[in-house]
Amino acid sequence: MNYIVVDFEWNQSPYGKGTSKKYLPFEIIEIGAVKLDDHRQYLESFSAVIKPKVYKRLHYVTRELTGISNNELRNGEQFSHAIVDFMLWCGDEYMFCTWGNTDLIELQRNMKYYRLDDLLKGPIKYYNVQKLFRKLYTDDDTAVNSLEAVVEYFNIEKQDEFHRAICDAKYTAAIFAKMDMEKAKKLYTVDYFQNPKTKKDEIDLTYEDYNKHISREFATREEAIADRDLRKTKCYRCGKTAMKRIRWFAGKNRAYYCLAKCPLHGYIRGKIRLKKTDDDRFFAVKTLRLIDEEKAQAIYDLKKEIILKRKEKRCKDISHNC
Repeated sequence: MNYIVVDFEWNQSPYGKGTSKKYLPFEIIEIGAVKLDDHRQYLESFSAVIKPKVYKRLHYVTRELTGISNNELRNGEQFSHAIVDFMLWCGDEYMFCTWGNTDLIELQRNMKYYRLDDLLKGPIKYYNVQKLFRKLYTDDDTAVNSLEAVVEYFNIEKQDEFHRAICDAKYTAAIFAKMDMEKAKKLYTVDYFQNPKTKKDEIDLTYEDYNKHISREFATREEAIADRDLRKTKCYRCGKTAMKRIRWFAGKNRAYYCLAKCPLHGYIRGKIRLKKTDDDRFFAVKTLRLIDEEKAQAIYDLKKEIILKRKEKRCKDISHNC
């Protein structure tokens, strides 16, 4: 199996908020990729500039960040031609690697817009190299590390500018090649832009420190959060049912939380985020994570805070109506 380290540059509407196409907010204008073998040794590279059809004028941020010229774009390839060549170049057995979690989303969105999504079946299993670096080399799992900063961390020679697709793909590949693969291989990610449609297609992933479940689609938010299977809390270490201490409730940032306890492994925090599809349906991403008593107390405190705010709002509404 080979590793395909990819990077895409994209453009957006230069005319401000509300002028983007709903189904293509970002249009890919450059593809860069590096192919590594199973031992993460360099094999070959792929590069293409795409002639835009939707946003023909460069957004100033894109122009300043990438340095791509209008002349380059005018002489670029059609997306449909370039993407077919790219997928053929990838071969049959490969795994994508990216810097961050947006490249594959925009790739699939562009392919869907041009009705070429049958060339890449999802959900896609891949390595998020930025996430791997946070997990393996820093103490802060939420830190945002720039590609250039990590290149410096590994003392990789800066031979090219940043923010061109092929250059960033080469730097990402160099970083990936330096990582401890025995540790990294367990930390793969799944992109669910092509989310499960039916019950049998639902995805269940168990890592060392948490479990992630991606549900099928539902017609409404209410239908999703009411699903009994989605609301279940089983300990991902032993498989035993973890009894609820706090039932699911709507918390901050549009997420739902619960607190359960496994008789063998202790407290488990449940979290559900609802995602909206391009077709205005909903699916859920549920994570279950073992936590200590301090973090369990934080869930109790959050529930109390939410209840208090609701009471205050009701009081204000009653006072206003009177």
